[in-house]
Amino acid sequence: MSLNLRLRSLLPILTWGPAYTRTEAVNDLVAAVIVTIMLVPQSLAYAMLAGLPPQIGLYASILPLVVYALFGTSRTLAVGPVAVISLMTAAAASQVASVGTPQYITAAITLAFMSGLILLAMAVLRLGFLANFLSHPVISGFITASGILIAASQLKHILGIKAEGDTLPKMLAELAHGLQGTNAYTLMIGVSAVAFLFWVRKNLKPLLVRAGLKPRPADLIAKAGPLAAIGLSILAVIMLGLDGKGVRIVGDIPAGFPPFAVPSFDASLWLQLLPAAALISLVGFVESISVAQTLAAKRRQRITANQELVALGGSSIASALSGGFPVTGGFARSVVNFDAGAQTPLAGAYTAIGILGATLFLTPLFTYLPQAVLAATIIVAVLSLVDFKAIKRTFIYSKSDFAAMAATIALVLGVGVEAGIMTGVALSLVLFLWRTSTPHVAVVGQVPGTEHFRNVERHAVLTDPGILSLRIDESLYFANARFLEDTIHEAVAARPKLEHVVLMCPAVNAIDASALESLEAIADRLAAAGVQFHLSEVKGPVMDGLKRSDFFEHFKGTIFLSHFEAIQVLKQKIASHQPASGHGATT
Repeated sequence: MSLNLRLRSLLPILTWGPAYTRTEAVNDLVAAVIVTIMLVPQSLAYAMLAGLPPQIGLYASILPLVVYALFGTSRTLAVGPVAVISLMTAAAASQVASVGTPQYITAAITLAFMSGLILLAMAVLRLGFLANFLSHPVISGFITASGILIAASQLKHILGIKAEGDTLPKMLAELAHGLQGTNAYTLMIGVSAVAFLFWVRKNLKPLLVRAGLKPRPADLIAKAGPLAAIGLSILAVIMLGLDGKGVRIVGDIPAGFPPFAVPSFDASLWLQLLPAAALISLVGFVESISVAQTLAAKRRQRITANQELVALGGSSIASALSGGFPVTGGFARSVVNFDAGAQTPLAGAYTAIGILGATLFLTPLFTYLPQAVLAATIIVAVLSLVDFKAIKRTFIYSKSDFAAMAATIALVLGVGVEAGIMTGVALSLVLFLWRTSTPHVAVVGQVPGTEHFRNVERHAVLTDPGILSLRIDESLYFANARFLEDTIHEAVAARPKLEHVVLMCPAVNAIDASALESLEAIADRLAAAGVQFHLSEVKGPVMDGLKRSDFFEHFKGTIFLSHFEAIQVLKQKIASHQPASGHGATT
């Protein structure tokens, strides 16, 4: 690969940047203004969710966006703090330091740095496929449980009470214990903000459209709902003096450029944070790549998963070095960015400039912002992620997938986010091994008048007492090799007139060494019983593997190109009472 192609691969901006047009710039700027309006309150809220000072949320939304614009392959993905990663950050950092201490902030910064390094290492080793181990039911269950957990964790701010706990039972117990200390003013602000934000999300755009406004501007105004809630609540606190009546406010937010931060390089801290950093990297990558691919497909654009690892890894490291915490591509802000007409990743860079401007000049405006309103912003955002219908759909379709989903939800809520997702992944793998260790094997017969073969239990088909046709619907490997042996021997034992067994292999994409030995053992045992063993419809790559082995030194049957051909040849052999010629021959 030439140096120019390597640079374009590493820096996708070199591909689209030279052809950047004024029209694209205008569209990107408009999208940036809209996303900035949305991202400022979200950044403050997610920092609070992570247990960090609010300005750190702003820091995490500046430099990472610039880095992604240089290295990312998605034209519309918006990188920054997201709810689930913020929750995981809080869970991990609280294990090594107390919330609010400098050590806690250092742990969050170190977590971002480690997460970035892990993503870059995955890119170098091309390990993006590891994200496939997070099945959709597990991810769906994890996000649903996390949404519930996050919403529950914010109720203390809505009530104006102190309540700790990192699991749902503990949170509910703490909330019940402190309920008598509820601040009426805080509760009024919090409930009003939640109701207003839900109403804006569902009803404001249709209302504006009916009033004669065009859909796009109506949508943009609706997206600014959180900003309106923030402005109104700040005015209420100032005019009514609610901060003196027990309403907790954000307080002074330092203005200025993000600081240059250095993560801790303490080995013991890294060992403590490593499992959480790995999970944050994996979950963040899965969330980001899912959003990026969904949006790219709508414009027929292409996402390069390995390059996304580089971009997201660089973004998390940039967040750490600028005093932030772990970041990834967010669903809500990316969709807003897409709908607002963003054309290139420079929309993210423009957004970073807007947030930097807010950090430099607007932070004094947020001094009297009630924490209850930030909590309401989080609650409304995360409850949209809760999908109970997915639980019902999964239960109806697959009980094993439902088991993995249910276990994930139960453990996230009852034990913690890390335990939940690790158990979900482990259970998914165990269930996969269990399913594939007992694959579907069908006795098949010929559909009259055709060359097709179908399950004898589902269709009216033709069979021959001297030939047993079996179709296995799974690749053959160590976990199901013994199952195949047992299945074939049981079927043969029930058919005393049997002369030939043909294993139909259209669904077999691979045969590992264990399964290869099993096929040899099956052939030897059947030969000892006077029955010949054959294969049909073996795929090319599988056949290539068999030829590289010594399989044909043991296999005395025939490998047929089609199952129809196998049945025709073997019927003729039975009619003439001749053994099928073979020694591994392929017909």
